[in-house]
Amino acid sequence: MPPAEERPVSHAPTIARALPALLLVIGACYDYLTPRGFTAAPLFTAAPLIAAPLLSRRATILTGVAAVILGVALDLAAGTLLHVESLTELVTVATVAVLAVLINALVRRSNALLDSAREIAEAAQLAVLPEPTERIGGFEIAARYEAAQADAFIGGDLYAVQDSPYGIRLVVGDVRGKGMGAVAAVAVVIGAFREAAEHEATLETVAQRLERALAREGTRRDGIDAVEGFTTAVLAEIPHGDGVVRILNRGHPPPLMLYADGTVSPLSARDPALPLGMGELGVWPDRAEESRFPGGATLLLYTDGLSEARNAQGVFYDPAARLAGRTFGGPGELLCVVADDVRRHSGGGATDDMALLAVRRPSPGVSEQTPSA
Repeated sequence: MPPAEERPVSHAPTIARALPALLLVIGACYDYLTPRGFTAAPLFTAAPLIAAPLLSRRATILTGVAAVILGVALDLAAGTLLHVESLTELVTVATVAVLAVLINALVRRSNALLDSAREIAEAAQLAVLPEPTERIGGFEIAARYEAAQADAFIGGDLYAVQDSPYGIRLVVGDVRGKGMGAVAAVAVVIGAFREAAEHEATLETVAQRLERALAREGTRRDGIDAVEGFTTAVLAEIPHGDGVVRILNRGHPPPLMLYADGTVSPLSARDPALPLGMGELGVWPDRAEESRFPGGATLLLYTDGLSEARNAQGVFYDPAARLAGRTFGGPGELLCVVADDVRRHSGGGATDDMALLAVRRPSPGVSEQTPSA
């Protein structure tokens, strides 16, 4: 496995925080070394304004006070303290320093509100997309959600894992659209899936339950989403002890089967159906397709944020080709490698969220009936 590339360290935040002090030093030197008539007042007024959004309240106040003191000291040295122009410049610097403190207070309040919103968003994500346990029915499980924007949380991508009398059942999907409407649809799909996975005897009937749940949700949504809302999804069922997996695809990128020898095989649907929520356009019967799932193999389900990630030349990321010939210590390691590889491929400029879910069947000789964590 190739070593991870080191990320460049950015010194921009440090330089930005040092800029107010640097402006004061440059202003003092400029005022002292230039002939009378030249003034550093613009630099002295800029220093506290730059400090306001970047530094603490105390540092902003100190920057404003330092700017005023430097102005007074330089005017005294030049013998111009009582001149009208000098007094006007000092009053301007002092006024801007006071405004900078007020701006700093507003910025601090906005940051506090933003931090609170992030905590609420993180709590919502954990509630809607809880991390699955690392072991369910003896299978190793890992999930990962990668937001396209830094510090962003849940969008329209979803995943869920449910143990049931019929085996381990999984869903990975992508709700059309963004914002709170997409989040509401994610909650509907996951809630309906957990209920259906526990009680429905087949994947086909699970998919039909999801279809009905989204149809009910569509009647409560306004605007274009009420007409064009849909969710692509792939459902999987891993019966206990059978060595197979059943896949039902509703317009979603095909899962990948990563075998223990490094071979990668896409589990493409021979008879794909429409995405969930598009039942009014036609009736395509759901058909789950069975594939081999031997010991030591890993099933990888993902959203199109992975397969549609592009590099600078516009080339799509091909997960099957990128993962072929490689082996991984477990599902968690696989998802970390995939996320890092996509980030390198796209240059850190992903435009869509990405949900990943990986399940590894234990190697021969390891019981699948290990108690869940």
